[in-house]
Amino acid sequence: MTNFFRRTITGAFIVIFVLGSLWLHPISFFLVGAVIIVQTQREYYTMVRGAGVRPQPVAGIISGFILYVTATLTALGWLTREWFLVMIPVISIVMTIELFRKNEKPFDSLAHTFFSILYTAVPVSMFPFAAFNRAGLEPLVKMNGIEFSPGILLGFFLLLWTFDTGAYLVGSLIGKHRLFERISPRKSWEGFFGGLILTLLVAWLLSGWLGVTDRKGWLIIAVIVSVASTIGDLLESMLKRSLGLKDSGTILPGHGGFLDRFDSVVMAFPLVYLFLAIFG
Repeated sequence: MTNFFRRTITGAFIVIFVLGSLWLHPISFFLVGAVIIVQTQREYYTMVRGAGVRPQPVAGIISGFILYVTATLTALGWLTREWFLVMIPVISIVMTIELFRKNEKPFDSLAHTFFSILYTAVPVSMFPFAAFNRAGLEPLVKMNGIEFSPGILLGFFLLLWTFDTGAYLVGSLIGKHRLFERISPRKSWEGFFGGLILTLLVAWLLSGWLGVTDRKGWLIIAVIVSVASTIGDLLESMLKRSLGLKDSGTILPGHGGFLDRFDSVVMAFPLVYLFLAIFG
């Protein structure tokens, strides 16, 4: 099987799994976010361990999961925002653990342990605030007593993957001018603008169905997604180059690991959420 078909089949599975879980029910929405956090953090810690760093993967993943659960319960209105202060003792415990590990470079360990939380857990922990206690596109299966709309996340991922697909296809066909050759030799300006145009078109077509904001707002989101996802992808490529790796993992044939597939999310979604919070 060629890499193109392997990538296509795996990509179709990812789309069905993620979009289906986000849209189906509030619980499946929660679970898909949890899977993304746990797997991307696990891959990050595995990558840096290969470079001789000894982070705290268990403590880091638990910390990221606690943050995500706190965000979900706060978005539901079941906890007040003061509950985010629970992360203070969590962080203190992680730092205290390092005292007993006899690590030659303890602050390298702490830096990578905490950066993984900031890199993936924090952005994904914004998902619940974009869905719970919001009106709009309804889930396929409602949950009594909970107001929930996955419209923002569905629109975001549709635009994100539209850009990725458009940039990949256009870049593969006519890409000649390198976008950032030092970091990612395959990315081209032709691919970027091809992906941007296709993303703007999809945003224009889907804006009425998705709601949340008006057509102009979705077109602005399309631009944010296109630019920020490119930067996010370049940042992960820089990380892999610094560690001498090609992919973050092998769990997704043709795509590498979860971090390879969701690297654009960690940069793009916080900016989209910020735009909607201010102007939406």
